[in-house]
Amino acid sequence: MSQNYKVIIFGFSGQDGHYLGQLLKNKKIDFIGVSRNIEDVKGDVGDLEFVKEIISLNKPTHIFHFAANSTTKHYALFENHKSISTGTLNILESVRLFSPNTKIFISGSAMQFENKGLPIDENSPFVPSSAYSVSRIDSVFSSRYYREEFGLKIYIGYFFNHDSPLRSEMHINQKIVKAVNRIALGSTEKLKLGNIEIKKEFSYAADIVNAAWILINQDQIFEAIIGSGKAYSIKDWLEYCFGKIGKDWKYYVEQDQNFNTEYDKLISNPSLIKSLGWNPKVDFKELADIMLQA
Repeated sequence: MSQNYKVIIFGFSGQDGHYLGQLLKNKKIDFIGVSRNIEDVKGDVGDLEFVKEIISLNKPTHIFHFAANSTTKHYALFENHKSISTGTLNILESVRLFSPNTKIFISGSAMQFENKGLPIDENSPFVPSSAYSVSRIDSVFSSRYYREEFGLKIYIGYFFNHDSPLRSEMHINQKIVKAVNRIALGSTEKLKLGNIEIKKEFSYAADIVNAAWILINQDQIFEAIIGSGKAYSIKDWLEYCFGKIGKDWKYYVEQDQNFNTEYDKLISNPSLIKSLGWNPKVDFKELADIMLQA
């Protein structure tokens, strides 16, 4: 069966692209990894002529669109509009023209929903709360238009917080892990953090992309929340990571009381994706162990 698959991954240099590539290798499925960095193919999903060419030449069975700058900061407004919004349109139009049987996966985000601290599901309303969420919301409506108007098989997975050793220190989980490892080697640094009572999900990127693969390979559900449904605080992460090296985190953390938080709690209701047989394999502590040992 795998011999009939041909997959293109846009955003291959990010953690989601990396772990999807590993999953496909394990299944012996051929794929092309596309990134603005040099991977299998160097290219920009925001470049319509490039996207047309790679899709028309390869006529893939599946396309995954992961390309984005994973920040909600305003400075990335135009970069994320190009990669997420324009990139989505480039893929959809190229598939319509040259490969209409291709299945397409568009990654969405927890950050595009209204968040009242309750579990977010597929019926939760969108809120354009950041430049990043504006691009994500735009890509969803573009996808729904092409699905309804042209009958394309387009799937959207709304990813909640997930991490791996491939994260940069821009992300707080990795920032803490890297500091813990340096402190274990003798560093006396102070880790500056904001509100450590914030609760979010701590999922493993490999689990999340496995859910995306399950979603795109069925024909009943086309949009699904993808997350663990289990929330932990940053303080929980600190206690566990510092506990692994026998240190008290309180001696190494300085809190910025003026830090503005985007939310107090961000949690999913993943019942729909779980109805397809998916469950995360790596829990909170196992994720911390994986990242600490990397």
